[in-house]
Formats: sequence, structure tokens, C-alpha cells
Amino acid sequence: MEHEDEKERRGIQSIEVGGQLLTALAKSGGAMSLKQLAHEAQMTAAKAHPYLVSFGKLGLVSQDPVSGRYALGRLALHMGLACLRQLNPVRLATAAAVELEQRIHHTVALAVWGNAGPTVVHLEESSHPIHMNLRTGTVMSLTTATGLVFGAYMPARMIERFVEESMHPDAFPHIIGERRNWQEMQPALAEVRAHGMARAIGQPIAGVSAFSVPVFDHNGHIVLVITIVGPTGGFDPDWDCTNARALKETAAAISADLGFNASAH
Repeated sequence: MEHEDEKERRGIQSIEVGGQLLTALAKSGGAMSLKQLAHEAQMTAAKAHPYLVSFGKLGLVSQDPVSGRYALGRLALHMGLACLRQLNPVRLATAAAVELEQRIHHTVALAVWGNAGPTVVHLEESSHPIHMNLRTGTVMSLTTATGLVFGAYMPARMIERFVEESMHPDAFPHIIGERRNWQEMQPALAEVRAHGMARAIGQPIAGVSAFSVPVFDHNGHIVLVITIVGPTGGFDPDWDCTNARALKETAAAISADLGFNASAH
């Protein structure tokens, strides 16, 4: 039985070897000479060339007729776009939220930008009780950690208009957190950008603390925010604490799955 399982897992070695060339091209972000490409794929130029010829016939790579440099081809582009269309940020983040909660033992909330602002779409609750009315569908104000991340990374003009509209007390009556005007928010938004995350320690919700980080798509646009929430008494507030690092790692992994290239933004 073990022999049959191993046989089913056995791949085609030549495809795996050639795949190293495609991986090197994808990581480079630009065209490469045969020598450079072979070096990055850890093979000789003589070994790499036949693979590139075949990939060229398939449209996976293209070669500039003047410089001779290689780049990803039209088929690779179509495959990438098809993959991106199939990706669902919330679905990816929901699976990651389960793993994150099991790792840090704090409640994990996922929020997207809805008609009324930052809206919770998934909640992975921990055994540590938090004294706040947080559930799926809850709308957070821009002064919460979740809201500050949206405020820091969404288009400024859009957020400014939203802030001015939401200042009216009857605009969004069920919103969690206080309201501030646009100018009052600037120092907090600058802090978020400086740290790459937002922190709320016992405010604006007494007894509750949180860290929030953004998730970006392949265009560098924020698509959702992941927040960890816990009782202030048992919540490490250090920007570089274990929980904060775990949260950042989770968000970075989801962003990478969505095609985000941090070095390009």
C-alpha cells in the first residue's frame, strides 16, 4: 500500500527541473539573460536552453529578439490572471484566522470595507472572553484599530469624505467606537503607516486591546484587515511582541497568496 502511495506521488523530474527556470523568472520581476537565468535556477546555460525553447513554444516564456533576454510569456500571464480571478481574499483569510487563533489564543476578526465602513465578516473566537459586542456584521469606527488601518491605506480623499459624512451622530447609529474629524486622525494614521499596523490599548473600547494589519491584493490595494482582540489585562501591547509578529506574518502570507509583491510597493 505504501509503495502504491509513493508511486502516485512520483512526479516527472524534468518538469520539476524546468520549473526552476519559471520560478526564477517570476521572482526576478524582469527579463533575464540566459546566463543570469541559469545561475538563478542553479543549472548550466546548456541545460537551461532546451527547457526555454520548449517553454517558448508553449508561450510560458518569451525572448526579446534584440537583447536575447527571457521573460514570462503570454500563457504565463493568462495563467496568472486566471489564478487571481479564482482567489477569494476572505476565504483565504478565514482559513488563516483559524490557524492564527490556535497559535496565539486571542480572538481574530476579519473586516472588509462595506457601505457603512469597516465591517466584520468573520470572527474566530478564543476562550478568552472579551467584553464587547463583536460579531459578524459589526461596523467599526475609524478610531478603532481595524478602522485606523483602513484609514491609513485606503485613498485619502475617499476616507476624508467618509469621515465627514460619518461625523453626524445619526449617520451610523450602531457603529463601535468614537468619531473624530479628519484632521484629528492624522497622527494616528501616520503611526499606523510607520509600524505597518494599528494598536489600540483599552481605547476606544475600555478593557479591550487590539492589533490590526492590512492585507493587500496584487495591485497593492487593501482588501481586508485582520485584527486580534483580547482583554487588556492579558494583552502584550509591545509593537514587536510575539502576537504582533504572528499577526504580521499571517497577513503577509495572505497578501503573497493574492499576488502582492511587498518589494514593489
